[in-house]
Amino acid sequence: MSEFVLDARDVVVRYPGSPPVVGVDGVSLRVAPGETVALVGESGSGKSSFARAVVGIERAAEGSVLFDGRPVARLGLRRRAPQLTGIQMVFQDPSTSLNPRRRVGDQIADGVRAAAARGAQASRPAEWLERVGLDPAWVSRWPHQLSGGQKQRVAIARALAARPRLLVADEPISALDASTQSSVARLMRDLVAELGAGMLFISHDLAVVRRIAHRTHVMYAGAVLEHGDTAELWRAPRHPYTRALLAAVPEPDGAGRIPVAPTADERAAWATVPPIA
Repeated sequence: MSEFVLDARDVVVRYPGSPPVVGVDGVSLRVAPGETVALVGESGSGKSSFARAVVGIERAAEGSVLFDGRPVARLGLRRRAPQLTGIQMVFQDPSTSLNPRRRVGDQIADGVRAAAARGAQASRPAEWLERVGLDPAWVSRWPHQLSGGQKQRVAIARALAARPRLLVADEPISALDASTQSSVARLMRDLVAELGAGMLFISHDLAVVRRIAHRTHVMYAGAVLEHGDTAELWRAPRHPYTRALLAAVPEPDGAGRIPVAPTADERAAWATVPPIA
């Protein structure tokens, strides 16, 4: 078994067009068991395209994606191989990722069965609801009976019930109210660590990333411009784009800087600065 649950190297994702649109331009990233790695950047920077390539929803035009040392095949109409159900994803909008025609408990049971197929210890959907802070009796509820935040916790419970080796969380807290964002992010980090899994946490919220991620990769225009230990990157950012992102993060007392949209000249300058390893 590989020392990394995720080993993505030089991943390129292109979309049809004339010329083709490059969504991800040669991104490399690794996640070890028990580690949370953040991928941050503005909307449109390519974060979600990379996440979808990692789990096999998008095809990588170039490069490689290995999960526990095995290539990740693109998802098709057939059910994914049992060993690859160790990759689970939490999407940004739980209203589209949960099936409105199935009860909450039945959907979490899908994760339980995936874990059982890989020889994991048996569990019950109600246990996972309790672990994400919801009433275990809600196994009989329908998704429409839940708030947005409650739906997202159900989606997290379903993913974790599969006892993943790798959890890919694509903007999992952006649809939540501000009062619950940090608590849900910490909950995900703690449960993933408890399972001995790794997590790729994708977000534009650097304040949350600072609290939960061991390492951070900063993405802009499809490429990673800078990466490193989260505390060190926060203390001494080297790339001008990273410095601009951090300058827009509000202070804890609410009296932070007012985010200012970058100018066209600044964006052009960022594109010419070499990435920082």
